[in-house]
Amino acid sequence: MSSTSPSDLAITFRSIPRRLREAQADTPSAATQQHTSAISDHLAAAGALMRSTADPVAIADAIDAVAADDWNDDTLNSLRSIALDLGSALRAVAAANPKHDD
Repeated sequence: MSSTSPSDLAITFRSIPRRLREAQADTPSAATQQHTSAISDHLAAAGALMRSTADPVAIADAIDAVAADDWNDDTLNSLRSIALDLGSALRAVAAANPKHDD
């Protein structure tokens, strides 16, 4: 994900609610609580980084609002890392769901 563009990251964050719904399906919340808590923590970190709320759409909007020349490598790399961590947490939620089919 090191070459992920800001617009790719915005798409990633916008897809989080859908991906979480799909991964959770009918799984009891207790089975996925640890992973959904991690997702919330990652979204909070991304929101703080982008000076937005922890809402994935707000984060994506904040990413889209930054001009291409205004990105610094540290912020972009941090967002990339958070996106990877979110992907791992979403896969863990899906793994806890016996009805999930990847």
